[in-house]
Amino acid sequence: MTDQDLKDAILEVLDENRIMSLATLRPDGWPQATQVGFIHDDLTLYCGVARASQKLANIVRDPRVSVAIGGDNPERLRGVSLAGYAADVSEVDEILRLNTLISERYPERVVFAPREASSAVIRIRPTLISLVDNAVAGGQPQLLSVGHETVVHRLG
Repeated sequence: MTDQDLKDAILEVLDENRIMSLATLRPDGWPQATQVGFIHDDLTLYCGVARASQKLANIVRDPRVSVAIGGDNPERLRGVSLAGYAADVSEVDEILRLNTLISERYPERVVFAPREASSAVIRIRPTLISLVDNAVAGGQPQLLSVGHETVVHRLG
């Protein structure tokens, strides 16, 4: 399997799921994991959070995050986990582009409106991704680094 095949498998997992577990680091050093809805643009993930949330405060203090995404299919174990860097998105053009993606993925939802004091849009750029898929390499985890332009490379 090529690196591009592995990236395609990761994108399939992202396309098949709408909820992710997002782990941030609290001030006391303990991880805090919560589930949030997400969209993706290639391998970059986006989610909305409350401006007053502990999650956003954690990200502002330490942008390192972990994410786990997968479904409950007894016939096929398949999911991704990743390590990456999160940031608050404030660029209007990026928000407008995301609103198009949101309306396609979540037609029942409202769009992001981060100018409202109560909400923030978080961008997560992965640096490492682990793919587990029992149809790929017999289900053995495939660890990939994510480079510039979201090109993936197998590690090990």
